[in-house]
Amino acid sequence: MPKDDVVEFEGVVVEALPNAVFKVKLPSGYIVTAHISGKLRQNFIKILVGDKVTVEVSTYDPTKGRITWRVK
Repeated sequence: MPKDDVVEFEGVVVEALPNAVFKVKLPSGYIVTAHISGKLRQNFIKILVGDKVTVEVSTYDPTKGRITWRVK
């Protein structure tokens, strides 16, 4: 995804799925399926249900995204 084609949202992790994939609920009420970005995976950042995260959502497919940050 090029940087121009994404929109960033802050959401809450609702469900953890296999292979580092999560369901994230956005403030608008939508639920997005998101995977972990490479830097989070590389640095072994753990994400649990209930964590606030920043998600990049594609403008082409608004049901999928990438988790780029975990809010402390």
